[in-house]
Amino acid sequence: MSKSAVGPKGLLDVSARLGEAAVDPSLWPEVMQQISAAIGATGAVLLQSNVRTSDVPRTAGVEGLIAHYFAAGWNMRDLRAERGVPLLSRGAKVISDQDIVTPEELRRSPYYAELVVPFGFQWFAAVGFAAGPDPWVLVIQRTPEEGAFERDDKRALASLAQRLTEVATLSTSVGRVALAGTTNALDLVNQPALAVDRLGLVLDINMAAQQIFDDDIRVFNRRLQVRDRKARGALDTFIDRLRATPDTAALPATPIMVQRQARRPLLIRILPVAGAARSPFLGARALLLLNDLSGRRVVPADMLTVAFGLSRAEAKLAAMIAKGHSLEEAAEQLSIARETARNQLKAIFAKTNTHRQSELVALLSRI
Repeated sequence: MSKSAVGPKGLLDVSARLGEAAVDPSLWPEVMQQISAAIGATGAVLLQSNVRTSDVPRTAGVEGLIAHYFAAGWNMRDLRAERGVPLLSRGAKVISDQDIVTPEELRRSPYYAELVVPFGFQWFAAVGFAAGPDPWVLVIQRTPEEGAFERDDKRALASLAQRLTEVATLSTSVGRVALAGTTNALDLVNQPALAVDRLGLVLDINMAAQQIFDDDIRVFNRRLQVRDRKARGALDTFIDRLRATPDTAALPATPIMVQRQARRPLLIRILPVAGAARSPFLGARALLLLNDLSGRRVVPADMLTVAFGLSRAEAKLAAMIAKGHSLEEAAEQLSIARETARNQLKAIFAKTNTHRQSELVALLSRI
């Protein structure tokens, strides 16, 4: 008999916290542990039904089991998924062992004998839900002492299915907004950037990045592609490591240099995605910053006005010089007299505490 002691009321109380996890993805393990406790189980894991990757949220109680599940390749030969996912896709809200295996298979199947039982577990229940078009399951694990999931347990868990779908959909939307906010913010300082998921697929690109794409580097079929063979190998290695690196581990951060045929190289720097953009259902994993070494970064004139108290005219001139133009070229493009430009440059030197154009350029390049 099941030892579940809390049941539907406890699950109802816990489901109210699911909305918090939509905004703060780091809360998923805590909320899943509360769900597990409410149904008399040791722990739980979130798994995408059609793509199972090792960076999924799980509770501490099942960490050993899930780590071995991926390390030993059981995710590619998951008996429960093979038989249970079709039942969920046909409308079942919750499945358990009794729905997919016979008592004899429970005793003899390698999946149970070599994976489940050695880690102290025996029984599972999976709650099916959707995150947009993607099917997911909340898999809850019980030990032999905690007992099998019975009809009342499954009925109680079924009450979570719709709520999980709502929260997963919200979490995906919040994550996309947060991700777009990050790349758009980088756009404001003319920093080309794109975001990729755990499989290396591009989720978001800002305008600054789109403006430097050419035959040497571009996005095609949602993948960043480079012509340079050495850089392509490094990018492929990064994606492979991205797939294998747990969500909580540090990302491989070695920059990738992309040689280009007609222009100077481009440097790809790798940063982790943070905050709400780390939604497990969105899968955002890394920001790629593209530094074009063929020219200096454009420094927004408005930023110079705020940072150094430059007038609007002085800020425009300083931005032109920071971009690499000579004083004469900047004066011509700004349609001002050279003497006016020289006077403005003297004011810029005074306000930025610099004395030469090279010193000014070095200062502005660090903004």
